Amino acid sequence: MKRFYSVLVGLALLQLSVAQTKPVIDAKANTSIKRPKLVVGIVVDQMRWDFLYRYYSRYSNNGFKRLIGSGFSCENTFIPYTPTVTAAGHTCIYTGSVPAIHGIVGNDWHDKTLQKKVYCSEDNNVSTVGNEGVSGKQSPKNLLVTTIGDEIRLATNFKSKVIGVALKDRGSILPAGHSANAAYWYDVTSGNWITSTYYMNSLPKWVSDFNAKKLVNGYYEQGWNTLYPMDTYTQSSTDENEYENKPYGADQTRFPYNFKQFEGKNYQMIATSPYGNTMTLEMAKDALDNEQLGKGSETDMLCVSLSSTDYVGHNFGPNSIETEDTYLRLDKDLGAFFNYLDEKIGVGQYTIFLSADHGVAHVPGFMKDNKLPGGVISEASLIKDMNAKLKGLFLLDKTVSGILNYQIHLNHAAIDSANADEKAITAWIIKYVQQNDAVSQVFALKDLAVTPLNAKLKDMLTNGYYPNRSGDIQIVLKPGYIEAYGSGKSGTTHGLWNPYDAHIPCLFYGWGIKQGHTNRETYMTDIAATMTALLHVQMPSGCVGKVVEEALK
Repeated sequence: MKRFYSVLVGLALLQLSVAQTKPVIDAKANTSIKRPKLVVGIVVDQMRWDFLYRYYSRYSNNGFKRLIGSGFSCENTFIPYTPTVTAAGHTCIYTGSVPAIHGIVGNDWHDKTLQKKVYCSEDNNVSTVGNEGVSGKQSPKNLLVTTIGDEIRLATNFKSKVIGVALKDRGSILPAGHSANAAYWYDVTSGNWITSTYYMNSLPKWVSDFNAKKLVNGYYEQGWNTLYPMDTYTQSSTDENEYENKPYGADQTRFPYNFKQFEGKNYQMIATSPYGNTMTLEMAKDALDNEQLGKGSETDMLCVSLSSTDYVGHNFGPNSIETEDTYLRLDKDLGAFFNYLDEKIGVGQYTIFLSADHGVAHVPGFMKDNKLPGGVISEASLIKDMNAKLKGLFLLDKTVSGILNYQIHLNHAAIDSANADEKAITAWIIKYVQQNDAVSQVFALKDLAVTPLNAKLKDMLTNGYYPNRSGDIQIVLKPGYIEAYGSGKSGTTHGLWNPYDAHIPCLFYGWGIKQGHTNRETYMTDIAATMTALLHVQMPSGCVGKVVEEALK
């Protein structure tokens, strides 16, 4: 019995000893989640993945090479939907979602409920701030899900600041999201940076002061000549050729370009030059300083879109000296911007991601001359021809209301009022369009699930389909073929599923990011999932992306 009591006493003493060694939680201890001071999202409009390496030997050590060499590169990042256009691309990067969910199916679409064409960020319930006119009647109201910035704001009970800056309204508004503190874009009629009453009722003094500088006139004074001697641009075609548009005037066909004629008159042309990117980054620096981004108790976010690469690319094509020079200048501008972040925020205190909203096809004329497949299709001519023939067959005017995002929209009101056979009309259109030499496939979108298609293409088309904002009949062009841009003989565009449109750069750099790369297939939708994982905040409400785990420390 004594032995039994001795064991009980021993056990009691052991329990007391264990209890006394339990860790005591200090309520005053710092248990906050570690995050960077600032997140900077950069979208280079129309940047093909191969531009990272096509001009690599000519880049400085502090621009693209800094991100590639000291950051993490996803070498096989693709866009997982069509159409590959600006509004959808910016939205997908910052939401981790696809048009079938977030609703931004293009730069424009035909809304079946409203029975009208809608611009992606239009909002007639708000007013312009910073200028007269309608250029500021914009907001994110058409976006159906949240963004990275929205989730950062929610996670910090709205203590974080989120600001968007871009030449294009859609490149600023859609990335910044619904709860952004501000989004600023460039008004081509006044040369001012503006916003809308969705965000504020008057411009901050610092924006008014920035506008008063009229930097655009200083860039026009400089004109545009190549950064280096012309004979060193060996990665491009000759300076003057028939594949290029003449955006600066019929008499300006080669370097150097004179911009003095635009000073004080044409504020739009700055976008079709490398200086549009330079000015955007200057605006971003002013936003960083004056809004004290990265200086508060919570992580802030700056969303920057660089649009001039798109305007230059459309007009001159990806094989032009103009495009090469624009990227060499952008590389220097980015290097200066990264140095600015080092100085203002601190080395290793911020995180950057850089990607693109889409790529671009080569100019069809260039392809043809080099014995490569390619050509154009004129949507305007196609609509005119179809409507003329349909009128004779079905006695209907304007049966086809338009083609948007490579989708044919039927005039349902006219078809219904005439009690016409929509099924027969659709079948006729499919048969007619299929005869066009530029077309690979054409089918009714309601039959997408049962249409024999390559699995990747079917997934991309499905991810881009939002019934109320998408068309009735899908057109898939042959590789190398594009919708005619301008005259159809020069310039180029994008919008399809092919790698030249859908293979984009994806770079992470800075706080919390490893050095390295991956060649596995990733998607632009993975950016939002990765960034929110890094920040320990909820992923956006429509996110379908996956975390790039290899990139995170």
